[in-house]
Amino acid sequence: MNQKLTVKDVMSKPVSIAKSALIPEALSKMLAEGIDPIVVTNDHVVVGTAARRTIAEKMGSKKTGNIPASQIRVASVTKEDFTSVYQDQDAELLVPLLQRYKVVIVWDEEHRLIGQVTKGDLLRHMVPEGPLDTFTEIAPRITPDDRLVQLHRRMANNGATRFIVMDGNKSVGIVTETDIAKVLVKLKSEIDKHFDNALRNVTAGDIMSTPLITVQTNTPVSKVVDMMLTKNISTVPIAEGEKVVGFITRKSLVNAL
Repeated sequence: MNQKLTVKDVMSKPVSIAKSALIPEALSKMLAEGIDPIVVTNDHVVVGTAARRTIAEKMGSKKTGNIPASQIRVASVTKEDFTSVYQDQDAELLVPLLQRYKVVIVWDEEHRLIGQVTKGDLLRHMVPEGPLDTFTEIAPRITPDDRLVQLHRRMANNGATRFIVMDGNKSVGIVTETDIAKVLVKLKSEIDKHFDNALRNVTAGDIMSTPLITVQTNTPVSKVVDMMLTKNISTVPIAEGEKVVGFITRKSLVNAL
């Protein structure tokens, strides 16, 4: 009989940051550790999480104006809504939790932080079955000339987190919430009163990831998951021939479990 999989078998080492830390430090740690979101603590007590998307929204908000990133603290982008489990619970419990949350906090018997489970952690042990088009999300299209301010607005208002960059009929790159967060923090860190002017000059072509690496619609799901985990990416564009038809994301895969 196979041994039951527990949370302890799936969890990874927790990555956290103090709510008093500065935004650039938080984003740097998230990128270095390959995690999103990051657990936020206050005096070693978990108070919430901070995500790259939330950082991007904060950095591009008119409310922050010309305040440099070096003066904006993690507390301002922390969401208090998080969930948790204990290490000895059944791993199946993680599926519905990660369909709602980006990360699950793991406690020991004395309610101390000892781990975390992300969608990537779960996909190392559980992979949905079926053709790729079952898990495909719509891929919003933009052009290399679209302005960063427009992408930020679509992200904040419409919930868009990733875009395929089209040059005519050709897919040439991808822009994600990570790309937007990185450039906004960089601008906020390097530019003071001229931030708004600099922001208006940044285009999708300036920040997109290229070349665009795609997989075909007949690719096995397990191969896509392996690519995500090996390259530490959360999104893989899906193509029919040379035409991109959508995205596969860690979120869409976990939602299919």
